[in-house]
Amino acid sequence: MQTHGSGTVREAAPAGGSFARKRSGTEDIMKIGEAQQIYREQVKAYQEQKHVLSERLKQVQERQETALDDEERSMFSKDAAVLELSIRALDEKQEEYRDYLSELTDQYAAYWNAAVSEQQADAYKEYAEEMGKIMEVARRLMKGAIVPQADEKKLMDFDYELYLAAKTTGEMVRRQKEQEGKKKEEYDTLWGDEEEKTYEDPQEAADNATAANDGPALVSPEDTLAGVFAAEE
Repeated sequence: MQTHGSGTVREAAPAGGSFARKRSGTEDIMKIGEAQQIYREQVKAYQEQKHVLSERLKQVQERQETALDDEERSMFSKDAAVLELSIRALDEKQEEYRDYLSELTDQYAAYWNAAVSEQQADAYKEYAEEMGKIMEVARRLMKGAIVPQADEKKLMDFDYELYLAAKTTGEMVRRQKEQEGKKKEEYDTLWGDEEEKTYEDPQEAADNATAANDGPALVSPEDTLAGVFAAEE
C-alpha cells in the first residue's frame, strides 16, 4: 500500500484471484456462459473500486474547502484531480466490459432462440404428421377396412364424432362389399414403435456455445489505477 499526496491510498494489485487470468485474442476461446460470469465479475469489481474512490474524493473536496491556506488547498486540489482522473479511467474500462457483456447477451439470446425454434419446428412437424395419420385412419374405416384397435383409439381420442361417422360409414361399405363378395382390407398400425427425440436444453445450448468475439483483456481495477498514478508521477 502506498500513500500519494495528502494521504490518497493506492492499493497494490492482489496476487491471483479474479484478475489473475488475462485474456487476449490469442488465448483460448471461452464459452458464452463462462464469459458472462467473468465479465460480470469485472464490472462488479470496477463498480466497487469506483465507489471507494468516489467516497475518497468527497473527503478530499471537503478538506479542500476547509483548508487553512492556499498551499494546503492546492495540495488537496491536486489529489482531487488525480482521483477524478482515476474514476474516469475506471469508468472507461468498465464501459468496455459492459459493451462486451451486451454482445454476449445478444449471442446468448440467439443460441437460446435457435434451440427453442428447433423444438417448435419439430413439434409442428410432428403435429402435422399425427393429423395426417389420424385422417388416414378415418379414411380407412370409411372404406370398410379393418385397422388396429390402437389406431381406432387414436381417432376416437382426437374426434369422437368423426370416429362414429367413419365407423358407421365403414359398416355400410363393408356389408356392401360382403354382398359383392369382395375381400376385406386389413391394415397394420400407422404408428408402430416411436423413438422419442431428445433436445438440448436452451439454457445449456446458450451457456455452452462459443463466444463469437474475443472480449477485452481482463485488467484489474488496481492495474488500471496504476497506469493513472504512473502518468501523474
